[in-house]
Amino acid sequence: MARETWGHGSTGRDVRLACRSGEIDYSTAGTAPGYVQANLAILPYEYAEEFLRFANANPRACPVIGVAERGSPFVPSLGEDLDLRTDLPAYRVWENGEMVAEVKDVSDYWRDDLVSFVIGCSLSFEEALLQEGLPLRHVENGQHVPMYRTSIPCVPAGRFHGPTVVSMRPLVPAQAIRAIQITTRFPSVHGAPIHIGLPEAIGIADIAKPDYGDPNPPREGEIPVFWACGVTPQAVIAQAKPSFAITHAPGSMLVTDRKNTEFSIL
Repeated sequence: MARETWGHGSTGRDVRLACRSGEIDYSTAGTAPGYVQANLAILPYEYAEEFLRFANANPRACPVIGVAERGSPFVPSLGEDLDLRTDLPAYRVWENGEMVAEVKDVSDYWRDDLVSFVIGCSLSFEEALLQEGLPLRHVENGQHVPMYRTSIPCVPAGRFHGPTVVSMRPLVPAQAIRAIQITTRFPSVHGAPIHIGLPEAIGIADIAKPDYGDPNPPREGEIPVFWACGVTPQAVIAQAKPSFAITHAPGSMLVTDRKNTEFSIL
């Protein structure tokens, strides 16, 4: 079903049920405006304490907004009818740091020892950017936001270490300044940018070739604006090589029942 069906007037639950039934199999950017979207990292219990310490040490990239009980696919604080096994458009399954499958449902992979971490997502603050009239070309084009592994190291914790991943939105300088002001109000969903301009300064060799998502290079007069990204755990999983993990596929987010305004500090 067309993306527009799940735009204005849709709720987080509407989008989750559409994912559950297979009606949505594309990026959730622009769906259920006003509702918090989130990244997902699911790990065996033996890694949970270390991963939580890692996330707390890297709050810009990994702001945790919910944690499920061991073995549970439910996070009641984020939605009453919410099932982490089925309610995202696409998931990635990892073994020993290698992605072994990308699927639309992880029920067959579920285990009683899994602990799920729900992590804030920059798609949540995009509503505020759009309300201010700032252009978001990936939303306009129905694309995934471009994301890049950088040379900025995360603060390690236990077995978890690796590079910070960033999302990029091209803006003209005046828009970039306003975007900084707006996103500073949303620290629980990555907050203000961590870098502006000069992609090579953070280890990005070619801005036209993202590691995740779709290309959206700056046009004449625009500069790249980089925010810490919740895909960071996937780059870290690839380096730390836990025995098993499940994550969202980049751009395929969990849409919750929480409102973006709840996460604004102003």
